Amino acid sequence: MSTTTFAVTGMTCNGCANKVKGEIGKVDGVSQVDVELATGRVTVTADGVADARIIDVVEEVGYEAVVV
Repeated sequence: MSTTTFAVTGMTCNGCANKVKGEIGKVDGVSQVDVELATGRVTVTADGVADARIIDVVEEVGYEAVVV
């Protein structure tokens, strides 16, 4: 299990945050997703999931992400 924090740009409301959280949560191996809308930080706890996969999911829903 590993925990990684991402900086996500473009989230402006709770709806955005929920969308990002929901899509990341669908990835096999992800066990927890915490979104801090005020800071634009998303913390993901997962087993065997590459950071690039999380970034791809975030980009697929219209936002940008980088590992912090």
